[in-house]
Amino acid sequence: MHILLGLLVAFVIIVLFARTRSKTRACRWRADRTGDRGNLSRYRCAACGAEAFTATGAPPELCKNPGRREDRTT
Repeated sequence: MHILLGLLVAFVIIVLFARTRSKTRACRWRADRTGDRGNLSRYRCAACGAEAFTATGAPPELCKNPGRREDRTT
């Protein structure tokens, strides 16, 4: 009985840790040159799927996904 309870507690801790970690993961922007619009470069985040355009040619500095606004890029 104690072993099953221990395994259940360990499973719950692992699930909670995985959920918290995925929310705080920083955006990783990848250039998508097929979607460029004139001077604007298109970028897509590999972590959250957000899309953004920049005029500088550099990736965005902030996450563009409304659910993850507090996260910053690397």
